[in-house]
Amino acid sequence: FFQEALRTDPDQRAAQAGQGRALAALGRTTEALSAYQAALAKRPSPEYALELGELYESLGLGQAARVEYDLLRERARGAEAAGADEQLVLGLLDADHGDPAAAVERLRVEWGRQPGTAVADALGWALHRTGADEEALEFATIATDGDKGGGVRSALYVFHRGVIEKELGRYGPARRHLGEALTINPYFSPLRVPEAKRALAELGEPPVEGPPD
Repeated sequence: FFQEALRTDPDQRAAQAGQGRALAALGRTTEALSAYQAALAKRPSPEYALELGELYESLGLGQAARVEYDLLRERARGAEAAGADEQLVLGLLDADHGDPAAAVERLRVEWGRQPGTAVADALGWALHRTGADEEALEFATIATDGDKGGGVRSALYVFHRGVIEKELGRYGPARRHLGEALTINPYFSPLRVPEAKRALAELGEPPVEGPPD
């Protein structure tokens, strides 16, 4: 699909970034890095920069990842100076690769300004990263529960919820949501997929219920 999109329109940056994700999932990391770099050369998107930085990090290339995160901040500042809203991606960056408390502050403002599924997920994750897991679960539930306005089948959102539930000792829901994340997309993130698999291994198999009394 991505290669066809690029043949049709070689300037499709989203297709190149998508190709980067797909190649990374296949373990073709050199090609994945090239696809992301090509996408960023044509469109310096903070979102693509975050994905590329996390791909570097997953490969153990910490210095390259930090360079990419710094470039992301510069690009986001430039985009915001031009009128774009980059608070969400900056919040995600701070939550995982910077100052989680600053991420919470940034994302609370964003939630008050324009609440939505993506912001609920990011704020919930940032709260988890600061240790505020009870409140984190409230936002993670909003992001993933159709009855609460979420329900987008996002592997990353469901992964976040599962991790938070595991931290709170809610092992049944945690096991279910971590498994669901890997079912939705077994390659959703080069950094988070191994974490999801480790967490599931730690949780083990669900207990076998005995016969009713």
